[in-house]
Amino acid sequence: MAEFLLELFSEEIPARMQVRAADDLKRLVTQGLQAGGLAFDSAEAFCTPRRLTLVIDGLPLAQPDIKEERKGPRVGSPEKAIEGFLKAAGVASLDQCEVRTDDKKGPYYVAVTDRAGRPTGDVLADVVNAALPQLPWPKSMRWADHAVRWVRPLHRILALFDGNVVAVSFGPVSAGNETEGHRFLAPGRLVVLDAADYRTKLTAAKVMLDPAERRRLIDSEARRLAAAASLRLREDAGLLDEVTGLVEWPVVHMGRIDEAFMSVPQEVLITAMRSHQKYFSLLHADGRLAPHFVVVANTLTADGGTAVVAGNERVLRARLSDARFFWDQDRKVRLESRVERLKERVFHARLGSDFERAQRIRKLAVELARFVPGAETALVDRGALLCKADLSTGMVGEFPELQGVMGRYYARHDGESEMVAEAIAEHYSPLGPNDACPSRPVSVALALADKLDTLVGFFGIGEKPTGSKDPFALRRAALGVIRLVIENRLRLPLLAAFEAARAGYALPLPASIAAELLDFFADRLKVHLRDRGVRHDLVSAVFAQGGEDDLVRLLARVEALTRFLGTEDGADLLTAYKRASNIVRIEEKKDGRSYGGEIGQDMLKQAEEKSLHKELEEAIPKIVGHVREERFDDAMSVLAGLRAPVDAFFDHVTVNCEEPPLRENRLRLLSRIRSALGGVADFSKIEG
Repeated sequence: MAEFLLELFSEEIPARMQVRAADDLKRLVTQGLQAGGLAFDSAEAFCTPRRLTLVIDGLPLAQPDIKEERKGPRVGSPEKAIEGFLKAAGVASLDQCEVRTDDKKGPYYVAVTDRAGRPTGDVLADVVNAALPQLPWPKSMRWADHAVRWVRPLHRILALFDGNVVAVSFGPVSAGNETEGHRFLAPGRLVVLDAADYRTKLTAAKVMLDPAERRRLIDSEARRLAAAASLRLREDAGLLDEVTGLVEWPVVHMGRIDEAFMSVPQEVLITAMRSHQKYFSLLHADGRLAPHFVVVANTLTADGGTAVVAGNERVLRARLSDARFFWDQDRKVRLESRVERLKERVFHARLGSDFERAQRIRKLAVELARFVPGAETALVDRGALLCKADLSTGMVGEFPELQGVMGRYYARHDGESEMVAEAIAEHYSPLGPNDACPSRPVSVALALADKLDTLVGFFGIGEKPTGSKDPFALRRAALGVIRLVIENRLRLPLLAAFEAARAGYALPLPASIAAELLDFFADRLKVHLRDRGVRHDLVSAVFAQGGEDDLVRLLARVEALTRFLGTEDGADLLTAYKRASNIVRIEEKKDGRSYGGEIGQDMLKQAEEKSLHKELEEAIPKIVGHVREERFDDAMSVLAGLRAPVDAFFDHVTVNCEEPPLRENRLRLLSRIRSALGGVADFSKIEG
């Protein structure tokens, strides 16, 4: 058994693309080997800013030999048929064929050929040469006058199998047995013998190949430096992943923020350091931003990093000077005065300006406030007026991710109500499944209006999510509405909310979007509840009844249904329902008619069908009443009481009897079972 080592050495690969590219390379090559009949023990992919590496161990030296059989014509077939068979099978004469006998066909020819397996090195060359053009980079480029595309100019390919160079090539680059060390610390070429030699020489040349190892080192060193200063590291997994992809030999240092900048809001300082400089923020024990930062260098210096830290502090001063300038300038005018400037900003070419959007949100938020307990209309109106005003500030222009956050600071500076200031900051939330959901009433009303306006507008102009594409984040907006409603237990009728949002648009939007959005929300709700262990089919069963647009009521019904089906009575009744439903469906299709009419009591002959009819007639109005009063567990208890008469009916009554009137009446009785259970949910949607 032998190993294969592949390294693709290039200019710096964007950090966000490295891990995915390494995984794609591993997937494409291993799939090619499996298709070629080559098994292996293990495959590992690694990445640094300048290289993608793949190590596959436990490969055989050659493919296994293969015996191929090709069935031919019968013995005695015409000469041309035999000649065609020999040519297709690749054999010279019938002497190379076997004669076998089939009971129906009689004796026939079989061409048997032995094909020796190819050397693994040759197969690897074909597999890798086919895989490299297929690597799905999010963005790629051509360089010089070469026709091929790669994420960045490719300089070198290292490809070794069992110590020998594999004939891999891509564009102008052909494989060899050399790599290079760290760009600054060990820039020379390195001749490689195998994977172990490759790792050893890279480490000596100041390249830490494994991104997981680099990540651990950066994290532990940053925490050590923070602890030494009696501070703690601000958690930021995304930044840690990004910085890991920027360095091949991480060296962690701590720098200082000038005290003059500490009066600027800490969100601004954190964002400036994170977005532009890739610095980690440090916090005091109480969560306040400390005047320090952590920077990760990609080089060692003789002075222990003194010059590196000083240089980064100098660059940071320039960055924060800009931020402080925006902070000072933005506060010179009131937030309200910026509302008119939203007319200069286009929200969407077909949906108007940000000013028009803010006016729609304002009107909608006031209407939705009726459904948010504690939401004062005046505060909701004020918050909606100002919620988008910070989009025209210098700070948000420089740091778009601070929209809302800066609005809160400027509203506080202007003396606005704290509820209004918080609503301005929180109306974009929740931004994802892990983001906190607003609970303050004014914030909730504003957040709902913001998301519903977006959903209705884009659905109205036909810009709906398709497949994996969702350029306007409509799935996230719907999930945000779902969380706002469920977590705050709002009795919000969604269809009415959709219509209110549609009425706010000056351009005509189709009325059908309300129903489309309800279906869209049903799908999003299934995804949301799946993470909580709720079965998607139960959500479908409740939604299928139609007209259910109160998510709190729907969820209560689903929870009651879940509890009911978890009991023996519930499971048995579901089985009985499916049996009854299948019988009625089959007979209705066969007879070309419906059996949903009234039941003739004089046609009830057996005690079991009389008992079932009596229980159903008593149960149905009770179920309707309990559902109307939202006493869903009580409705389920009524359903549980139907189990015994339903079981007795199926045990003793023949539905498809020989008397047509009696058969028809019994089919109507089975249809009545469907109606009874349908008062709670559409049981046909329930699996199992």
